[in-house]
Amino acid sequence: MKNLQTLDDWLAYCEHLHPKSIDMGLERVKAVAQRMGLAFGCPIITVAGTNGKGSTCAMLEAILLQAGYRTGVFTSPHLVHFEERCRIRGDIVSADQLLPSFAKVEEARKTGGSEITLTYFEFTTLAILQLLADANLDVVVLEVGLGGRLDAVNILDTDCAVITSIDLDHMELLGNDRESIGLEKAGIMRAGKPVVVSDPVPPQSIIDHAAAVGADLWRFGTDFNFSGDKQQWGWAGRGRRYAGLAYPALRGANQLVNASGVLAALTALRDRLPVTAQAVRNGLSMVELPGRFQIIPGQPTLVLDVAHNPHSVAALTENLDAMGFYACTHAVFGAMADKDVAPMLARIGPLVDKWYFTDLPTPRAATGEALQEKWQAVKTRTDVTSGTYKSPELALQAAIEAADPADRIVVFGSFYTVGGILKGSVPRLFAKHLES
Repeated sequence: MKNLQTLDDWLAYCEHLHPKSIDMGLERVKAVAQRMGLAFGCPIITVAGTNGKGSTCAMLEAILLQAGYRTGVFTSPHLVHFEERCRIRGDIVSADQLLPSFAKVEEARKTGGSEITLTYFEFTTLAILQLLADANLDVVVLEVGLGGRLDAVNILDTDCAVITSIDLDHMELLGNDRESIGLEKAGIMRAGKPVVVSDPVPPQSIIDHAAAVGADLWRFGTDFNFSGDKQQWGWAGRGRRYAGLAYPALRGANQLVNASGVLAALTALRDRLPVTAQAVRNGLSMVELPGRFQIIPGQPTLVLDVAHNPHSVAALTENLDAMGFYACTHAVFGAMADKDVAPMLARIGPLVDKWYFTDLPTPRAATGEALQEKWQAVKTRTDVTSGTYKSPELALQAAIEAADPADRIVVFGSFYTVGGILKGSVPRLFAKHLES
């Protein structure tokens, strides 16, 4: 304990604290939370799903901030710095703010009868929840990690659950089909509380579970919907309408589906958290979220996206296709070894002219060589080149050197891939001919 003086010390300690295999379940986390006296005196919104969770949390936060509420947000994973996982009143917390909460988790874990073992995610989640509970907030927005039912966030009872799009990801933990995965995500529902399902075609298991637990189901296409044209869009739900809305500042066609779920959640909570139409307009126009179809102007254009499963890569492909013509598209790609990358590479492949496959700084990652082999098995074009690199930074540098001013470079895949590019700062590219 005496050597745990910095956040990095604590994170390293959490990483090596537990055995690699540990019983799943919430009993251990609940027991430590009870010892800590962890409790919230404000509404809690939990957000689960495969894709769109980060965007949904960011839009909820932006609108609630514009409405004047003191907000707290927990998301995971982070792109560059661990502190990104927690925002209070719109600002990323500092490492120093987190230290007392880590110490409190450790004390509770070790005292009270017997020592309780926690995973890295459980320990760090409890620390962030404690910081949020102590921050005198009006509302907290909590992103659920891989699943829902057994996620550490689920020790708390939500006042409104949001379930975004469901796709095949983390199948070794959640199940091999959308129905199984949907049931895991549905574990965040609570009896008598609203659950907003923004997936336009949700698994039947989600609908059935809502009925089984007695949750108040808000379903896309039934309880709320959106419409629009190229200039503006509108939303209609139970007892409320919004017309003439500008598109969210987050790019991509799928963001309207996410925004619709956000407006449904805020409508469901309107008695406790009233929000004006102006707060909605301002929040959607100002929302920011790095690494989600983030277009960085320059020559060449740079696109960053943490798309790392077939559904999100399909959305990325559609968004790239809608950007217009580029003489050449360079793609930097890195992914975890357990990902089913073949359908991702096949889907986005027709748009890519030069590939830069990269290693990532984690043992869970596939090597650049392994990714290149999987691409070679599915490629359909003979005029495309590829190379392998030891890091996202080296891969991007190679793409920059090969690119012309009118090209675009797309960096996508794991959070480690995009995070590797953002480690220093947001890069803005300047073509070779502009350097003189």
